Amino acid sequence: MSTITITPAADRSLRNHVSLSQTVRNSFTMAYRGLLKIKRTPEQLIDVTVQPIIFTLMFTYIFGGAIAGDVASYLPIIIPGILVQTVITTSVVTGIQLREDMDKGVFDRFKSMPIARIAPLAGALLADTVRYTIATTLTFAMGFVMGYRPEGGIGFVAIAGLLVIVCAWAISWIFAFFGVIARNASSVQGISFLVLFPLTFLSNAFVNPETMPSFLQGFVDVNPVSHLVTAVRDLANTGVFGGDAWLALLGAAVIVAVFAPLTVRAYMRRA
Repeated sequence: MSTITITPAADRSLRNHVSLSQTVRNSFTMAYRGLLKIKRTPEQLIDVTVQPIIFTLMFTYIFGGAIAGDVASYLPIIIPGILVQTVITTSVVTGIQLREDMDKGVFDRFKSMPIARIAPLAGALLADTVRYTIATTLTFAMGFVMGYRPEGGIGFVAIAGLLVIVCAWAISWIFAFFGVIARNASSVQGISFLVLFPLTFLSNAFVNPETMPSFLQGFVDVNPVSHLVTAVRDLANTGVFGGDAWLALLGAAVIVAVFAPLTVRAYMRRA
């Protein structure tokens, strides 16, 4: 007759942390969950499929003649601006969907699982990079249909798109933080657009800052959106990876370093 030896709980060593490799695996598993959600509810992609087309047509034909004299001359200015505005605006959805999942109790289950604490959040944000990629591709494609011919070449256009996607992913950590601390999804949307609208419209995305009052020019010059738009224009139009691109990457790294820990901490307290 065999005997079963039971180890007392006090003698067992329990781990309260996971390795980096497991964190990466858990995050990609959660990202796959996010992609399945998009597959089953494709209407979630309306904002990244319809909005780039409408905004590109509307802004180009309304402001092109007044600002640049004709549409063809305005396209190298407006396409990078529309791209940055569209992708950054799309990152707001991350916080909204996160809040909705938390309200449904989905993240309560994730907290009880032996996975990396950051995985549910990082996975959701990774899945949203697909949305940013779609918006980026459609914006450039729409510009090409309208006559935009970036002189930097396809390689630098791809780098410009990748830069925008990376920065949007970093910015989505801010809205993920809003999603965790807000009371409901509508609050996330209201707070996020209150932050985004001044940053996107008080920038060099649509007009030359020299036409603005002097007190606004100072804000535009330090606005991080302006640096990102300039970086995209330099890459797509001239094939130059300049100082604004490095500033955009540095800003993205700082945002992730600050808001990723804040979001995870708030998530563990309130999810």
